Amino acid sequence: MEGTIKRHWEYMCNHNKEKTKILGEKNGDAVCDNSENKFDFSVMSYNILSQDLLEDNSHLYRHCRQPVLHWSFRFPNILKEIKHFDADVLCLQEVQEDHYGTEIRPSLESLGYHCEYKMRTGKKPDGCAICFKHSKFSLLSVNPVEFFRPNVPLLDRDNVGLVLLLQPKSPSAASPAICVANTHLLYNPRRGDIKLTQLAMLLAEISSVAHQKDGSFCPIVICGDFNSVPGSPLYSFIKEGKLNYEGLAIGKVSGQEQSSRGQRILSIPIWPPNLGISQNCVYEVQQVPKVEKTGKLSSNLQHHFSLSSVYSHYFPETGIPEVTTCHSRSAITVDYIFYSAEKEGVAGQQGAGVALVGGLKLLARLSLLTEQDLWTVNGLPNENNSSDHLPLLAKFRLDL
Repeated sequence: MEGTIKRHWEYMCNHNKEKTKILGEKNGDAVCDNSENKFDFSVMSYNILSQDLLEDNSHLYRHCRQPVLHWSFRFPNILKEIKHFDADVLCLQEVQEDHYGTEIRPSLESLGYHCEYKMRTGKKPDGCAICFKHSKFSLLSVNPVEFFRPNVPLLDRDNVGLVLLLQPKSPSAASPAICVANTHLLYNPRRGDIKLTQLAMLLAEISSVAHQKDGSFCPIVICGDFNSVPGSPLYSFIKEGKLNYEGLAIGKVSGQEQSSRGQRILSIPIWPPNLGISQNCVYEVQQVPKVEKTGKLSSNLQHHFSLSSVYSHYFPETGIPEVTTCHSRSAITVDYIFYSAEKEGVAGQQGAGVALVGGLKLLARLSLLTEQDLWTVNGLPNENNSSDHLPLLAKFRLDL
């Protein structure tokens, strides 16, 4: 037996003084301040490791005992985790199409989830799914995003995203819709130009879906495997709403590897005008490249959201990094849950700031682990954890 990993809920209330509680019960509710007019919901983001990809990259799993790598062993474990945590919304990556149709979707539907799926383009066998509890939400719209564009040579990869607009079923008061997005960006550490463009395409779709009549955005949750590490330029762009990429090497965008490969500098602009997405990451009909006063093209990207990360990425006492994935080659954070946080006054607006109405309050998160923690149970996947990623889990409150 390899032993089990202890993860606990970290409660974020009391002005962000973290309270921790060992995960005894299934989904212990954080009672921070009980107001009537609120809608609480939980979100899980989980890269469940497609079986085909596992078998195509067997060198990453040499540390594993062979039986734990079979799908017939892995899927019951993954389902058990999903059942145990009982999240209201699931954002799953590396969902293999044949398994989705025969096992994953029927199993989740029997647990009360409605499932939406977007398969990768080309001949890739997997994709992204967003599943939500019928009892908590109704579906307003489904918006798949394909990052492959035959008319844009840069965009020759088969990654995808999925954006849902959900209506909370709230008895107490009228609630705004909630926009939930899920993606799995390109892995290739040397192609930061493609990763940033894929991200811009996802953000443009979210802008379009989350836009409300009064010009503000509804609350947003963005989950996924971003194949980028905390503090990298791509990560900073998501959190800060702006990035000046002048002189940035394409191999440095994601921070996945420190090698000198991928040293070509990002072109200005990164993507061509015919993509129809502005440097503010919104759709536009005719793009006019922005010229700075100096007469050169602008190397500034912006987006309109004020996003926070559910996780802090380092353990406060030790400064040791949290990891979300661990196999023979690496142990790093690449998976995230970002959300539109409640604004603390207008002064702190970031990026191309647009007023945000009704941000989300983070109530709790399921603790992550260190690389050392994971090697005590023989890394990932193992007897109890059947993906090479850990599930991320957050509880949010929307004040109505």
